Amino acid sequence: MTGTRIAALGHYQPAKVLTNDDLAGMVDTSDEWIRSRVGIKTRHVGGPDESVDELAAHAAAKALAAAGLTPADIDLVLVATSTAINRSPNMAARVAARLSMGSPAVMDLNVVCAGFTHALATADHAVRAGSATRALVIGADKMADIADWTDRSTCVLLGDGAGAAVVEAVRPGEEPGIGPVLWGSVPEMGNAVRIEGTPPRFAQEGQSVYRWATTQLPPIARKVCERAGLAPEDLAAVVLHQANLRIIEPVAQKIGAVNAVIARDVVDSGNTSAASIPMALSKLVERGEVESGAPALLFGFGGNLSYAGQVIRCP
Repeated sequence: MTGTRIAALGHYQPAKVLTNDDLAGMVDTSDEWIRSRVGIKTRHVGGPDESVDELAAHAAAKALAAAGLTPADIDLVLVATSTAINRSPNMAARVAARLSMGSPAVMDLNVVCAGFTHALATADHAVRAGSATRALVIGADKMADIADWTDRSTCVLLGDGAGAAVVEAVRPGEEPGIGPVLWGSVPEMGNAVRIEGTPPRFAQEGQSVYRWATTQLPPIARKVCERAGLAPEDLAAVVLHQANLRIIEPVAQKIGAVNAVIARDVVDSGNTSAASIPMALSKLVERGEVESGAPALLFGFGGNLSYAGQVIRCP
């Protein structure tokens, strides 16, 4: 068994931007109300003709180009999403078809906001075990499709987008670039984040999630660092699920990552569920805010109430 690394990243968002002022014309809210409670200024929303797999394919193509690879180089596609309305073909199969891939294994994972970090661990395990050589790991969600646009407590949160990572084996003698995963769930809080009904709609117990994240998440995140053999102060970046700035900032402080860049993509993108971590990481790398090889903590949490985190080395 060999270690793995993220070779490249990519992200994609729809062109349409929905501002807080736009939302104020739809529901009883305001720019000040939204910023003070969740820290969000804007979010991108896709049109009716922009599907989840289209968002995912754009991000995947960007990651492949950054890695200098072709679709034929991929033999495993994992798509983390909770907004795939159609059950089959799954999003991974649709992405493979859009990119004219050969014959990759294609799987979707629905772990809601923790989906990408679960999928990244799954790809790491598959390559380590020899059942895949190179994987595309994608987080993609179109939250606008499941938003209740009459509920000001939730619709102000949500945005659309996709982020992708190319995962491959490290070269002989190199240290692994994806650390051990720490994952789990809190079954008694499984209903705290929900996507239910016909048509499906997003709902959550916001205060319950806030209390859990700000009190229980920091010690779990520190254990992730321990598994990677690092102290929190060694981290160059912290990329939490981009749920709410009022969660991200205090949690990052409690983790003790005093030297790290903290991803705050939620301000411009809103909560994009499984897409939030890979999008935020891809943007940090693209802007040069973290160096190649620098350690970054990724930690997803949300529906079920599931969580998963690992330390990676930035491509």
